[in-house]
Amino acid sequence: MSPCWAGVDVGAKKGFDVALIDERRLVAAPGRVANAAMVVKLLTNERARVVAVDSPRTPAPDGRLSRAEEADLVRAVCGIRYTPNMAELRANPDYYGWILNGFRLYAALDRAAANTRWKTIECFPTATWTRLGNRRQGSRARWSDRVLRGLGIEGLPPRMNQDARDAIGAAHTAFLFDAKPRSCETFGDIVVPRGPSA
Repeated sequence: MSPCWAGVDVGAKKGFDVALIDERRLVAAPGRVANAAMVVKLLTNERARVVAVDSPRTPAPDGRLSRAEEADLVRAVCGIRYTPNMAELRANPDYYGWILNGFRLYAALDRAAANTRWKTIECFPTATWTRLGNRRQGSRARWSDRVLRGLGIEGLPPRMNQDARDAIGAAHTAFLFDAKPRSCETFGDIVVPRGPSA
């Protein structure tokens, strides 16, 4: 099997949108998966090398309402929704349910890594789109679709929702991080492509 890289867009009640790519094409079209255990099973079967998760890996420190790396990313790349501390996350689970679900996914991926040997990274597809296709112009849907289709990934579906596009963008970030590490930079745990020229 050729190596493949995975991207996961995290939701709260909706679950997870998962996509896999190899060096040239979409290996598994974005599909919705109900829970973290099912994501791990899918990615184990596909032998993903790196899994990029579109969700914060950690909360802000106690008493803080954001992580330092998020402020660095805002200054260098684009806006981001800040991740508060765990007490704030738990106090508002309806709003922050997707982040809490992301923590469960990271825990499941990390437990499986002893056997799968994959690496798990945090990514932010809006930063991927910004770095690979310049700042947003027009609607987010049209902008991210244009950037995604310009990456040269074969086999993209003709129509996708934003969660699917973000899952593929996360997978592309995983690919760059693993196959072309100099083409990425990190802001704390967050991996971001440097841009087309890199």
